[in-house]
Amino acid sequence: MKTSRWWQRFSIISFLLEVWLPAWIMAQTTPPTQGTTSPKPQNERLQFRLVGYPRKHNEGRVEVFYKGEWGTICDDDFSLSNANVLCRQLGFVSATGWTHSAKYGKGQGKIWLDNVQCNGGEKSIDLCKSRGWGNSDCTHDEDAGVVCKDERLPGFVDSNIIDVQVDEDRVEEVRLRSVVPTKKMPVTEGVVEIKYKDGWAQICDVGWTPTNTRVICGMLGFPHERKVNKNFYKLNTERQKHRYRLHSVACVGTEVHLAACPLETNKGNATESCEGGMPAVVSCVPGPQYVQNNGLKKKKLKTTSTVRLKGGAKLGEGRVEVLKNNEWGTVCDDRWTLLSASVVCRELGFGSAKEALTGARMGEGMGPIHMNEVQCLGTEKSMWNCGFKNITSEDCQHVEDAAVRCNTPYMALENSIRLTGGRTRYEGRVEVLSTEANGTRSWGLICGGAWGTKEAMVACRQLGLGYANNGLQETWYWDSSNVTEMVMSGVKCTGSEMSLSHCQHHRTVSCQKTAAKFSAGVICSETASDLVLNAPLVQQSVYIEDRPLHMLYCAAEENCLSKSAASANWPYGHRRLLRFSSQIHNIGRADFRPKAGRHSWVWHACHGHYHSMDIFTHYDLLSSNGTKVAEGHKASFCLEDTECHEGISKRYECANFGEQGITVGCWDLYRHDIDCQWIDITDIKPGNYILQIVINPNFEVAESDFTNNAMKCNCKYDGHRIWLHNCHMGDAFSEEAERKFEKYPGQLNNQIS
Repeated sequence: MKTSRWWQRFSIISFLLEVWLPAWIMAQTTPPTQGTTSPKPQNERLQFRLVGYPRKHNEGRVEVFYKGEWGTICDDDFSLSNANVLCRQLGFVSATGWTHSAKYGKGQGKIWLDNVQCNGGEKSIDLCKSRGWGNSDCTHDEDAGVVCKDERLPGFVDSNIIDVQVDEDRVEEVRLRSVVPTKKMPVTEGVVEIKYKDGWAQICDVGWTPTNTRVICGMLGFPHERKVNKNFYKLNTERQKHRYRLHSVACVGTEVHLAACPLETNKGNATESCEGGMPAVVSCVPGPQYVQNNGLKKKKLKTTSTVRLKGGAKLGEGRVEVLKNNEWGTVCDDRWTLLSASVVCRELGFGSAKEALTGARMGEGMGPIHMNEVQCLGTEKSMWNCGFKNITSEDCQHVEDAAVRCNTPYMALENSIRLTGGRTRYEGRVEVLSTEANGTRSWGLICGGAWGTKEAMVACRQLGLGYANNGLQETWYWDSSNVTEMVMSGVKCTGSEMSLSHCQHHRTVSCQKTAAKFSAGVICSETASDLVLNAPLVQQSVYIEDRPLHMLYCAAEENCLSKSAASANWPYGHRRLLRFSSQIHNIGRADFRPKAGRHSWVWHACHGHYHSMDIFTHYDLLSSNGTKVAEGHKASFCLEDTECHEGISKRYECANFGEQGITVGCWDLYRHDIDCQWIDITDIKPGNYILQIVINPNFEVAESDFTNNAMKCNCKYDGHRIWLHNCHMGDAFSEEAERKFEKYPGQLNNQIS
């Protein structure tokens, strides 16, 4: 019996091996037909992460956690569409690029996917065509990476490992549809609609509450809501057919997105009726930045003067800074959440927060850190009403500065500008939409004559492409468009405008050079540098030196002395010099590099060095009424990393004709004892003055923030000695403290009263 049973089992096993084994071998050696998908097993949760080195938080090698193991994706057939799907799964709005050949280093373990081909609209990478899970002929030399746009999708936590569960019912996009035709932007009132399949659906308003309206307005970039005339909309909506997708919405009011509220979804074709109700309608109050002749009382729209955002590319994003004891300081990111970030956003006249950013993602601040462990409920009028801890030096460093990205109203500003001819979407010749006398609209060029960095900043902001890297006055190398007519000239921006149309410009076009090759262009960037001066060091290092003329020949050649030096009895006599050290920090998110390449640097034989920028800093001594009484300037004879924060490596060194620049997190030190590190005060009478130092004064190199480039000190000179007091960056004090500073009479001795 035992032998018979054994033989039966052996026969069955042999049969199965004959049928199954060849099929299994074929499956391992032959790629599946292109166009097939290998869906993951039901209830299998995928996790994604970005890893590798060197990288920023929004880029890296893509790794997938599947069947209990992390693995990579092969770069065969990889595309930007694949990257878009992966970036959205990682919680970013889209991809800006992708990498091949293990740019971020080689992974280990499984290569989970190969020959991935997405259309770009898939909810998950496993819905794209591929060879199937675990089926690959690649090595880890071919690991794919992605570069995601540094902007989070609503509702995603700021974590590197994203636990993904595809939800077809997830509410992502919401809009207000005005029932009255209007060209005014933004739209502040209308029917609430959510994106559904290829169209838009409505929400049944039965049980609708003001807290629901508050959430909708916050999502759409508005800080407040107001009552709406439902009778007007009832008459209007009764004549229309509706697709009701959501009902029973029950928001608390502190949610940052409708998807976070309890709600019910209509299944099927979403055409169910809304018995006893109508489509939900809301009316929102815009912040003062967006009020344009729409009859709203501005006195009700005043925003705070004790909180501000710094370092962001767009309106409504930046490092959070608060005013305490008349001095601005940052907020530590411990326990920093969307609830606290939303309070900041609404306080500043924006909507709820899209992202609560940690780890100095909008650059590091300088000076004090005023708050730590901020904990808001989400209903507070101001962040100062939230719970928080006062800071101690052991608690936080500026690498932990908190930042926000706020929801802002849609203004459609990007529809009236475009770039053409560039190699990427971040560069090109600027073309703007203009309206002709007969009412027709067409694209035209901007005269490049007066175009510079500040104008480029506004253009890049309007396009939603981040910061300006360069503003170009000639664009002959981007000549790929048939648009040749100049429609704007004399454009002059402060750099803070939302649109080029908000900048000053000629009423009638007037260009010296009308050929298309002389039209304006830009190069935009997701990141930018930000230089600030160490103000306390200037105050600590100041002194007067009487330097003999025979030691100043090189300095005179570089125009580092006042004009009266030309008539001095060389080499006899001396010049009186106000000397100090300058320590210039890069607190931005990109390295500061000279605009000119090394091929165009100028060699200065007397000092034996190259000048990479004609003027890097201005040193001025001002009278109490602001008149310049003495000046100096510093050419960037050597932009290099003198020192860096812990964990950051130096990149730039001037020796041996090396590359020049200042790395993020590093600083360049100009010691008090080097040539031209002074102001020639030989002709200055004793008195009270203001010492002003301005970095990058001609805006030659783009930065994320120019408001912190100036430093001021009160100065007392008695003819023999000099004292500095109240040295601070130009934007470090409150307006009240700045006014007091400008009226400061100077001290009578070196004891500050």
